[in-house]
Amino acid sequence: MAEGRSIRGELIIATAKKLDTEQLIQRLDMLDERLDNIDSVVTSLVERTMEKPLILEVSCPKCGQPIEISVTSSIRMRGKG
Repeated sequence: MAEGRSIRGELIIATAKKLDTEQLIQRLDMLDERLDNIDSVVTSLVERTMEKPLILEVSCPKCGQPIEISVTSSIRMRGKG
């Protein structure tokens, strides 16, 4: 009788581990898909930003004069394709 419980217990543990592994694989797949989506959004945003000049305006900490900094690019970013 004790051996029957032991085998059943082992089967339950093995089944739980298999389910845990399957759930972990499913969650990793979901995470991978989310990261791919984030990568696509960031790449698209960077491409749009690089097409237009970026202008920063800051004030000089000593004299208070406004300083305009323009950042432009002529290089087109390419995502993995």
